[in-house]
Amino acid sequence: MIEVAVYDTKSYDREYLGTAAGAEQVAWRFHDFRLSAETASAAKGAQAVCVFVNDHADRACLESLAALDVKLIALRCAGHNNVDLAAARALGLAVVRVPAYSPHAVAEHTVGLLLTLNRKIHRAYNRVRELNFSLNGLVGFDIRGKTVGIIGTGKIGRITAQIFRGFEARVLTYDPFPSSDWAKTLGIEYTDMDSLLAQSDIISLHVPLMPDTLHLLNTQTIGRTKRGVFIVNTSRGKLISTTALIAALKSGHVGGVALDVYEEEEGIFFQDLSGQVLLDDELSHLLMFPNVLVTSHQAFLTHEALSEIARVTTRNILTMATGEPFLEGTTL
Repeated sequence: MIEVAVYDTKSYDREYLGTAAGAEQVAWRFHDFRLSAETASAAKGAQAVCVFVNDHADRACLESLAALDVKLIALRCAGHNNVDLAAARALGLAVVRVPAYSPHAVAEHTVGLLLTLNRKIHRAYNRVRELNFSLNGLVGFDIRGKTVGIIGTGKIGRITAQIFRGFEARVLTYDPFPSSDWAKTLGIEYTDMDSLLAQSDIISLHVPLMPDTLHLLNTQTIGRTKRGVFIVNTSRGKLISTTALIAALKSGHVGGVALDVYEEEEGIFFQDLSGQVLLDDELSHLLMFPNVLVTSHQAFLTHEALSEIARVTTRNILTMATGEPFLEGTTL
C-alpha cells in the first residue's frame, strides 16, 4: 500500500481519486489545507504528495519533503509554475503532472464565458427570477464575422479556435511554434502578436505562465488592441496585469472581460467567502464592472476531466512503486 498525502482537497478530489482504477492500492491522506514549507510535515510517512495549482512547492518546502523521504510530487493539473523544478531535481524528487486532462472542458468553458458575457445571459437570468422581463441593456453582438485572436495554440487553444471557426468567425492565432498544417486545413491564420492585438475583436489567452508570459497583457499591449475588445482568460491569472486591465475598463478601451483565473486568486478561489469582506481591492473593483464576468477557476471541472486527472495521477503514483517509466508526457 502506497501512502499519499493529498493537499488542498475538495469533495470532488476525494470522490474521483478514491474511485480511480488502482485506487485500492493507495492509502490517500486527504488534507483541506495547502502544501507549503509550513505544512509539509503533514506528509510524514507518505511516499508521495499530490498537489494542485495553489500549493507552494518551493525549495524550502521540497527540502522538508525530501527529509521526510517523500519520493514523488504528483500534480493533479497541467501547470507547474508553483513547483521549483530545479530544486526537485537536485533533491532527487520526481515530479509528474496531468498534461492534457480534457482540453475540451477548458475550451468549451472559454466560449461559454464569452457567450454569457456578450449576450448578458447572467444578467438576464437574475432579472427574470425577479420577474423583470425587460430587454433594456441586454444587447450583444454576433460572433459570426468577428475576428477572434487566439494566443497560444496548444491543445486547448486549437480546440477553442476550431469552435470559433464553427461560429464562422475569422480566427487569428499567435504561437512561437505554429501548427501550420492544422491552421491551413481549418482556414485559421497565424500572424505576429502586434497584428493579432490590432485586428482582434475578441482575444482569448491559452499560454502557460512563464517569465516571458508574465503580464503578457499589460498597459502597452492592451493599448495596442482595438477599442472595445473583449478579453477572455481561462489559462493563468498572471498573464494579465490587473491594474492595467482595470484602467482599460475604466477608460472604455476594453469592452468586456471574462475571467476564470485571476492574478492573485490564491486564498480566494476555491473558497466560500460569502459573508466575509473581500480584502482584495482589485478583485472587488473588477467585480463592480457590469462588463466583467468572473468564475472561480472552474474551466477544468467536468466529469471527463476529473476522471482523467484521477486516472493519470493514480497511475503515476503506482508506477513510482514499480520503478516502471511514468506515463508519456507526464514527467517534468
